[in-house]
Amino acid sequence: MASREPAGYPGSRGLAAADHLSPKLRTSRSDGMGETLHLPGFSRRVSAWSGSLEDLEGPTSPGHFGKRAASAPRRLSERFDEWSSGSERSGARGHSDPETRSMGAFSVRSSRDHGREPALLRGIFEIAKRSCDVRLTSSQLLWSPIQPDTPGSSKVFHKEEFVDLRDIFSVKVKRRRLVGQKTGGTLLGITIFLCVRKGQKLKEDSLHLHNLSEDYCDLWFRQLKEILNGFPNRPKSLKIIINPQSHKGEAVNVYRKHVEPLFKLADIQTDVTVTKYAGHALALLKECELQEYDGVVCVGGDGSASEVAHGLLLRAQMDAGKNTNSNFTPVRAPLPLGIISAGTTNILAYSLHGIRHPVTAALHIIMGNIQPVDVCTFSSNNKLLRFGFSSMFGFGGKTLSLAEKHRWMPPNQRRDFAVIKTLANLKPDNCKLSFLPVRSHQLTLCDDSKEQNRNEDRCGSKDQWQRTEGQLLNVSVMAIPCLCPMAPRGLAPNTRLNDGTMALIVVRNTSRQEFVRHLKRYATEKNQFSFPFVETYLVEEVKLCPRTIYNVAYDKHNNDVPTHSSEDNHPWNIDGDLLEATSEVHVRLHPELINLYGSNIEELDDCKNKCSCL
Repeated sequence: MASREPAGYPGSRGLAAADHLSPKLRTSRSDGMGETLHLPGFSRRVSAWSGSLEDLEGPTSPGHFGKRAASAPRRLSERFDEWSSGSERSGARGHSDPETRSMGAFSVRSSRDHGREPALLRGIFEIAKRSCDVRLTSSQLLWSPIQPDTPGSSKVFHKEEFVDLRDIFSVKVKRRRLVGQKTGGTLLGITIFLCVRKGQKLKEDSLHLHNLSEDYCDLWFRQLKEILNGFPNRPKSLKIIINPQSHKGEAVNVYRKHVEPLFKLADIQTDVTVTKYAGHALALLKECELQEYDGVVCVGGDGSASEVAHGLLLRAQMDAGKNTNSNFTPVRAPLPLGIISAGTTNILAYSLHGIRHPVTAALHIIMGNIQPVDVCTFSSNNKLLRFGFSSMFGFGGKTLSLAEKHRWMPPNQRRDFAVIKTLANLKPDNCKLSFLPVRSHQLTLCDDSKEQNRNEDRCGSKDQWQRTEGQLLNVSVMAIPCLCPMAPRGLAPNTRLNDGTMALIVVRNTSRQEFVRHLKRYATEKNQFSFPFVETYLVEEVKLCPRTIYNVAYDKHNNDVPTHSSEDNHPWNIDGDLLEATSEVHVRLHPELINLYGSNIEELDDCKNKCSCL
């Protein structure tokens, strides 16, 4: 690498001035998201970010990002041990340099010229209080320190660090202002905001490029913004739907505290609706002008997410002129759906992200990480009841039905009460079950094998339905793994988000003690399906018809006329939402019917969550 400074660079003058003009910000404190600071020794000055340099010469133009004060984050050298490599988020980047290694949020490799991409821009910035040679290519931002940087000394280039541009979600201009000053101020340079992975979590990090030249920073700022605007799937406008009743009423606080600041930082326009009644989100999505948005975000629990997904898909059928009162083939949802977990179990969010972490979900949305997901339709008498991802009939449905009747109780207490009470009154349902297996193989959900066992003789041809009936304690039909804290491996461990199959899990009548043993296995590393009363299949369609047992009585006015007393409604648990059906329910799978913001969790055994609730 050439040791000579590139000729004609206007940014070189900013480095010398920075040493005596910039305040020492290392001891400043803030929450990192824009609170006004009172710095020791500089009580009349604050640092602020903005979306352009235009306000240095005049008022803010419409659409500019709001001005928010913030301190300079800690030195990068102090943060290296806290953040994992940004390149881990989307796998290997194709670097062939054997000396490339990871150091915190940034990668480090030998500073060699051969095999490099051509630089779009190159110049000098101060990074972590060291003068650095910085290069911007079409895929990376690279820098290496220049030591020593005293006038007249020879410049020695060392190993260079870099970040992938696909890991950058925002770039802002940084300036110093007086307290209360809204526009203008002394330019300090550019701040780049990164999305980095730490385990299953996504976190925000930042990189500061200090330079006092307005023209110089404007050139780099505009080039970086142009590159970021070219990344596909990154939303610019979102419709936000918040359920204020989720869990402990924490959904609004979760959004305001953890999600909204990140959306503002990424320059995403938002339209927020806080729902006021059950079904409000569904009614809203039927009438909303969806073409104004790039995506829809739900903040709430499983019931809220299921309602919003159902609303998006139902709107797609309406726009396509589909008759949902017949056996129809649904069309895809028009917009991707983001899910910010703020509920009790958050099965859908766990299956997408592997963790209940609002910041991770928000960063998946900001980065435009799209995951196609299979969806089920639940219908009765050829009439659509719901779109959904997972369902339970029997024990699962009765537990949810009982919990809904005790909404006045705290969420965890309500859930535990419903489980214990349903177990105490455990009774099987007399059902007729039909299912269409996936062609040529049957699903066995066992720890010993991740592959599905083939059994052509039993399953027969694709058009051959299998039928069974009898006393059933629980029936689960799931198109997603259904991860949650109570089942860290998932309710259907070998199911994937978009493998084109559903897991059918049938629990036949058995003793209460054996059924509890089966339930406890979900919270352990043992195989929860290795019981003689549990059957598992890989299916495309399922039909379930409860056979109601009537209690015969006689009319008090005419003893010769029998009457029937029975509960005609049978509860289903569909994604944590209660659905009561009076006749046979037909469940069909539709591959990749909706896009969700998130990622596919391939190795479910890596989840380390534990639970001892049973």
